[in-house]
Amino acid sequence: QVQLVESGGGLVQAGASLRLSCAASGSIFSTLVLAWFRQAPGKEREFVGVISWSGGTTYYADSVKGRFTISRDNAKIAVYLQMNSLKPEDTAVYYCAATTRYYCSDYGCPRTLYEYDHWGQGTQVTVSS
Repeated sequence: QVQLVESGGGLVQAGASLRLSCAASGSIFSTLVLAWFRQAPGKEREFVGVISWSGGTTYYADSVKGRFTISRDNAKIAVYLQMNSLKPEDTAVYYCAATTRYYCSDYGCPRTLYEYDHWGQGTQVTVSS
């Protein structure tokens, strides 16, 4: 069983940076594909970024590419989302997710919420203009 707990959200002004953390428990953490999703009010939960078990492969949504960076520390059993140049449209609840059923391959990494079977409780990020 994998448990995920996010932290690091808050209220910032446009252009600022935030670093989200996701602490995990579970002995198989280092083998898991991990991702960040977000959900804005009245909208569906959407993919933000994903990282392979080794950390060597990452993919991002077009809306955050070049501004957000996902990383992981398997020794600390944690995954991070560094968010720079934040915009008001980045306002959302951010969720950490893990999948025990899908892996990254030459064709890519899992990016739909249905491919993930473990979720954190979410952390609120609010960006003011």
